[in-house]
Amino acid sequence: MKAFRLDELEISTVVGGPFRLQFVRERNMSVGLYALDAGELDPQQPHQQDEVYLVVSGRASITVGMETTQVGRGSVVYVPAGTAHKFHHITEDLRVMVVFSPPEG
Repeated sequence: MKAFRLDELEISTVVGGPFRLQFVRERNMSVGLYALDAGELDPQQPHQQDEVYLVVSGRASITVGMETTQVGRGSVVYVPAGTAHKFHHITEDLRVMVVFSPPEG
């Protein structure tokens, strides 16, 4: 079994720029944390994997393809492989758990 506490995986020591911390990598999926500070720009490009985001903390908007919605703690967003997507208008430091299937990279 692999068990984690998100508060123990906190990545607050990382300064400047978005940060991703992968903490699970298995044959069919990977899981990580993605962090963007308030006002920061999200440099993501489309991925070759399907993704699911779970917002752990913070507030922002996300655009997936041509659709935009606001997200906050507890929001879940699915992004199909190859679809353009970005977080923007980040008003509170954003911490997001991200699941890739198949695993990223």
